[in-house]
Amino acid sequence: MITDELKKQLIEILQEELIPAMGCTEPIALAYAAATARSYCKALPDSVVAYCSGNMIKNVRCVTIPNAEGMVGIEVATVLGMIGGDASRVMEVLEAVQPADVEATRAYIKAGKCTVEYLDSEIPLHFVIEAVCGSDTVRVEVRNGHTNIVSVQVNGVEQLEHAATGDDGADADVKTDRSVLSIEIIKEFVDTVDIADIKSMYDKQIRCNMDIAYEGISGDYGLNLGRTIREQYTDGVVTRMKAYAAAASEARMSGCDMPVIITSGSGNQGIASSVPVIIYARENNIPQEKLYRSLCFSSLLTIYQKEFIGKLSAFCGAVSASCAAGAAITYMCGGTIKQITDTIDNTLANIPGIICDGAKISCAAKIASSVDAAMMAHFLAMRGKAYEAYTGILKEDAGETITCVGYIGKVGMRQTDKEIINMMLKS
Repeated sequence: MITDELKKQLIEILQEELIPAMGCTEPIALAYAAATARSYCKALPDSVVAYCSGNMIKNVRCVTIPNAEGMVGIEVATVLGMIGGDASRVMEVLEAVQPADVEATRAYIKAGKCTVEYLDSEIPLHFVIEAVCGSDTVRVEVRNGHTNIVSVQVNGVEQLEHAATGDDGADADVKTDRSVLSIEIIKEFVDTVDIADIKSMYDKQIRCNMDIAYEGISGDYGLNLGRTIREQYTDGVVTRMKAYAAAASEARMSGCDMPVIITSGSGNQGIASSVPVIIYARENNIPQEKLYRSLCFSSLLTIYQKEFIGKLSAFCGAVSASCAAGAAITYMCGGTIKQITDTIDNTLANIPGIICDGAKISCAAKIASSVDAAMMAHFLAMRGKAYEAYTGILKEDAGETITCVGYIGKVGMRQTDKEIINMMLKS
């Protein structure tokens, strides 16, 4: 039985994870750090260098920055954050950017005042912003979490009272122990949690993530994948789930300035774990309380899976989030714990090999494919069909399978990640 203390802990995990972010989280992290560096300067810095780990480069170089009038990449995220960003808004740092800030950013970059350097680090999410202002140098370092500033130095003097030391500094984005999570604990929690304790979080998630989904369907973003799926594929609930999830991602990757409620540090994972669940519930007249519980299930299962993989890797996070969405829909439909775990196993027997080759508009296609796989897994599980243990990487227990997939994503694909980054740096 879940104790009141454990319920409190799980709610705290959700509060830490389900936060708004405007734009892809990696470039926004750069903008946030650059805005923070600017706050320690007496004037606009004369120059700035962004030292980025391979995964940061991979996830920023192809993404359109919100409120940047279509501009793309590391330099834009860094300089726009420094010139027009508001660090107090954290992951919505670029919300208040003005047209004059965009013009100033263009001029700053054209003058060659911003450079990008490769940061050779074993930490996937690791970067340093170094700004020079007259005789002063401000250095802001971020590790492990998008807003996890571990050090701020002005002329070599540390400004943070509790600066991190070493490469294994704690992630300030994560305050509550996630090791308590398991499939069984998640189900018991969502069955029993007081709706009042989670309602405001999920009202915001439903509003934000569906707003950008509708914008993506109606607007002109990327390849218009969401609209293409909706118009060209056989009509049905799964088609609409895929279409709206893809549309939300495509709008976000194309620089749409609407916020997304993220999960596990990722807007695309926030979208993939929520939009399909919301669409399914609306299409099937599911009561609102059941939708809240199902979204909560999806969030926690995404977080649980990603704890074994890490925030950035060569493993596509859309797989984990869509797997969670499929399992949440099984839960929504009254599935047993075995049918829920069968949905997880059926999904992970199919698509764990999708690689992450950076954030970009084609993430929308990966979400659509992953949602399709998760729903196939759901339909099989509801009919009592599941792949047997030791079919490929599947284990006796779905939790053990999740651990196994996490190890592959974090450790086994480490060299794959390096090769992907090398290819991207050469292009």
